[in-house]
Amino acid sequence: MADDPRNYLNRPLAEGVRRVGFRKWYERELLSSHAHLVLTLLATVAMMGAAEAFGKADLQGKLMDVALFLISAGIGLWALRRYLYLLMHAESVANQANCPDCKTYGRFTVEQDNPQGRWVRVCCRKCGHRWPIEY
Repeated sequence: MADDPRNYLNRPLAEGVRRVGFRKWYERELLSSHAHLVLTLLATVAMMGAAEAFGKADLQGKLMDVALFLISAGIGLWALRRYLYLLMHAESVANQANCPDCKTYGRFTVEQDNPQGRWVRVCCRKCGHRWPIEY
């Protein structure tokens, strides 16, 4: 689990490329990041609903609305950070997925994984060129 120990739904880069290939790994990273964006939007709607209900409630209802607002804000901020992290991580790796020799995109195999160094050594399936991908 070298990539991100907090990313429970997606496989780390080296394991994901070995199992499903780079393009599928990249697609799953993007889908996961966009799911976090949807969660951010839902949390924003919940915050707006709590703010609207605040004006019409009694004291106990207002306290519940404040609690709901704060919980929704926390979830929304967490989801926004995860969205940005996963998106930037996927894009950073995708920008390095072109073979430097033959310019083939995303057609490589993982040869060596270095989790402490945060890189993997890959080999192009078309021309056999080897290069590191940092993540």
